[in-house]
Parts: sequence; C-alpha cells; structure tokens
Amino acid sequence: MAVTKRGLVLASTAVAVSAVTITGAGIQLSQGQAFFQESPKGLIDGVWQIIDRTYVDNTFNKVDWKATRTEYLNKPYANKEEAYKAVREMLKKLGDPYTRFMDPQEYKNMQIDISGELTGVGIQLAADEKTKKLTVIAPIEDSPAFTAGILAKDIITQIDAQTTEGMELNKAVSLIRGTPGTSVKLTVQRGDKQLSYQLKRAKIEIHPVRSSYQKDAAQGGVGYIRLVQFSANAPADMKSAIQ
Repeated sequence: MAVTKRGLVLASTAVAVSAVTITGAGIQLSQGQAFFQESPKGLIDGVWQIIDRTYVDNTFNKVDWKATRTEYLNKPYANKEEAYKAVREMLKKLGDPYTRFMDPQEYKNMQIDISGELTGVGIQLAADEKTKKLTVIAPIEDSPAFTAGILAKDIITQIDAQTTEGMELNKAVSLIRGTPGTSVKLTVQRGDKQLSYQLKRAKIEIHPVRSSYQKDAAQGGVGYIRLVQFSANAPADMKSAIQ
C-alpha cells in the first residue's frame, strides 16, 4: 500500500468563507468567496485538485484518479453533508489512512485538541472502525477521567443517561465537554461490566511530553522521554525534558 510521506489532513472550514487545508503539508487552498459552501461539487473538485497536485505517489496507489473525479462530479448532491460523504468515499479509494478529510466541526475539535488546553473530563475518544462504538483511546494523565479510573478500551454507552448508540463522535465530544465545575455522568462498558462515573469537568492542560531520569550504575543514568501527542506545547516541553 502506498502511503503519503506528508500525512495529509484536508479540512473544510466552510463557515463564512470556505477553505480546504492540508495541515500536514502546510499547504492551504483558500477561496475569497464562499464557493465551496455554495457548491458541493466545488468542494469535491477542490479536494480532488489538492490530491492531484500534492499526493506523493503519482500512481495514486494504482487508482485511476482522473476517472474518480469524473465519477464523483457526475453525481447529484443536495447539500454539503452529501459532499462531505462523497469526499470521504473518494479519499478511501486511495487506501491511505494518513490522508483524510475533516468537516468544520471535526476540524474545530482537532484545533482544540492540539491547543494544549481544553475543558472537559480528559478523555481521548474515537469511534471504533468496525463496531462504531465510542471507545476510550486513553484518559489524559491527571485529568478527572484518569483520577476516577476510566481506562483505555472502555466503551462509553451513555452520556448523562443518553445512549451513545448511533451517536456521532462530534456530538459525543460536545456533550462531554462543558463549563468547568459542572458534572457529567458517563456509563462505560468494560468487558461484561457496566460502570458509571460522575465526573466534574475541569480545565485540562495537556502535557504531551512525559519524562523521567533513572540512575544506572553502569551507564551513569538513563533518561526516558515519551511524546504522547503533537500539540502547541510539545516543542517547548520536549526541549525542557531534554535539557
């Protein structure tokens, strides 16, 4: 399978003025008018053009990329949601997990996640690719979720008594986040057990770098540095850990 060297993340930020951004490559295609917002096919073609110009594998993983453009531009689209779905289908043909499309809400959530500070209970959450269940990737260290005992691979089944079956990831994230000091009840499935956690939301500062130093009689000492995720604080934290 061919994989991009850049790791392209295409984000549609169509709110007032639309843009398609490849954050990994540092390339931005921006329109001075709300063209993509008004034209679903404009969005699809804009994404296709970016991939056509910047994708590292010029065989497009043996996909007929020009035929793909024709296929998707010949279909009717009633709204931007249908266009988002078509873009994801189009990119899926590449078989490349590192090239993906984000709608405006997903992009906003990503910006919050990498800002280094957020409000909530401190859970990294994802929808399982096969089951679509909301699954905890990991609790953020020293967060309310971490302190309460929520674990990686826990499946969130309810948020404040609201079932998560069929719930979109963005909606779940919005329900869990909130004003510091307010509470949210999460029900999780862990194996064959159902567990409930009453958590108080807090302002969470993300520390992407964890480090420790252990003395070693033979080598004089060994330093360990773990980079959990890239965020706005990561470069400074990494430099501090090395020093």
